[in-house]
Amino acid sequence: MTVFSTRSLTGPERQAGQGPALTRRSLIAAALGLPALNALGQFRVEVTGVGLNQLPIAVAPFRGQAQTPVALAAVLMADLERSGRFKSIDAAASALDETSRIDFAQWRSRGADALVTGSVTRLADGRYDVRFRLWDSVAGQDQGGQAYVVPASDLRLAAHKAADYIYEKLTGERGVFSTRIAYVGQTGRQFNLWVADADGENAQSALASPEPIISPAWAPDGRSLAYVSFESRKPVVYVHELSSGRRRLLANFRGSNSAPAWAPDGRTLALTLTRDGNSQIYLIDARGGEPRRLTQSSAIDTEARFSPDGRQIYFVSDRGGTPQIYRMPVSGGAAERVTFAGDYNISPALSPDGRSMAFITRTGGAFRLQLMDLGSGAVTALSDGGQDESPSFAPNGRLIVYASRQGGRDALMTTTLDGKIKARLAGKGGEIREPDWGPFLTSA
Repeated sequence: MTVFSTRSLTGPERQAGQGPALTRRSLIAAALGLPALNALGQFRVEVTGVGLNQLPIAVAPFRGQAQTPVALAAVLMADLERSGRFKSIDAAASALDETSRIDFAQWRSRGADALVTGSVTRLADGRYDVRFRLWDSVAGQDQGGQAYVVPASDLRLAAHKAADYIYEKLTGERGVFSTRIAYVGQTGRQFNLWVADADGENAQSALASPEPIISPAWAPDGRSLAYVSFESRKPVVYVHELSSGRRRLLANFRGSNSAPAWAPDGRTLALTLTRDGNSQIYLIDARGGEPRRLTQSSAIDTEARFSPDGRQIYFVSDRGGTPQIYRMPVSGGAAERVTFAGDYNISPALSPDGRSMAFITRTGGAFRLQLMDLGSGAVTALSDGGQDESPSFAPNGRLIVYASRQGGRDALMTTTLDGKIKARLAGKGGEIREPDWGPFLTSA
C-alpha cells in the first residue's frame, strides 16, 4: 500500500484493519497501494509577516464592549490584519464611538489612513445593538457604517460582518470574514467534524464519532457538508444538513466510497469509488442514484475537484508512475497532466476565478503548500513547513486555509497568495486535519 499522506491517523481505523487510512489523502493512500470561545482572553488568531502596500488602519475599542463577552474591535482588527491588506495602528487609548467628532489631523499624525469607531449596547430583551462607522483620515470623510441587532451568540458574527463591510469599502472586493470553515479534529479516539468562524473561533461540532471522519466538502449554498465516515467499518459518503442535523447516505457502493467534491451548481458530486476494482472518479447526482464513471484508466485516480465553471475535473493519478495532478473535461475524454515538477503532487484546490491551483508537493520528505498559475504554469512556494495538507481557497480567492504543524502542534493556518502574511487560527485541541473554506453566506 502506497501512502499519500503527511500524517496518519491512529485508533479505530487501524483496529478495523484499514491500515494508515487518514485524511483525504488517506484514501488516496489506501487506493494507491472546542465549545464556542467567546471570552476576551480566548481570542487566539496569530498573524505574522509583512506585506507590501498595506493600508494603515486604526480600530478604536467599541464603546460598551467591556461589558460584552466579545472584544468586537479586536475581532474586527484581527480579520483585517489576517487578510494581508491592512496594517494595524494602535488606537487602544481612544474613547470614540460612531457618533464622535473625529480629529482627522491627529489620526493622520499617528499614521492611520483609515479609522473605525463604534459602540455596542445591551438591549432590554438581552440582545445587543452593534454600530460602527468607517472614516477616511486622509480625506477627512465619513465612509459609512452599519448597525446590527444580534443575540449574544452572534456578537462575533457582527464583528465579522463589520470587517467584511470595511474590507469591501477599502479594497473594492468582497470580504470573507463572516464565512465559515469546516475541519476534522481528533482527540484520543473521538473524531469531530467542526464548523467554525473563518478565524477558527466559535467551533461547533456538526458530528462526533468514535470512528474516523474525513474529507469534509461544503455544498455551494453553504447549507450542507458532504463527508466520509467510517462508522460502518468502511468509508461511505454522507451529506449533512447543518441547520437541522439531518443527514442522508449518498454513496455506499461495494468497496471504498471517498473524496466527495461538489459541482459549482450543487447538483452533482464527484466521488472516488472502487466498485469496479481500483480507485476511479465517478459523478453522482446530489440526490443519489447510480453513479457515472468518468475516468477509465488502469491507474489510481482520486481527489477530484471541479473547475469553477464546472467544465473540467482536476484529480490526482499515478498513471505516469508517481502521484501527479491531471485535468479532463467533465463530459469525459483525454486527461491532461498539470504538474510536472517533483514526483509527488496531490490535493488540488482551484481558486474561485479558475486562474490558480493550490496543491501539496513533497520535497525532500517535507510536504509543502504550493500555488500554480494555471496560465503560465509558474509555481510559487507558499510555505517552508514540512507537514502541510489540504489547501482550500477563501470564496474571494485572496486567502488559502490549510492544515499544518507549527511548534510541534497541529494548526489551522491561512496564507495570502504571495505567502507573506500567515495566520495561525484558533482550533480545537488534538489533531487537526482537512479544512475546507465555506462559500459566501446566502439568505435562507
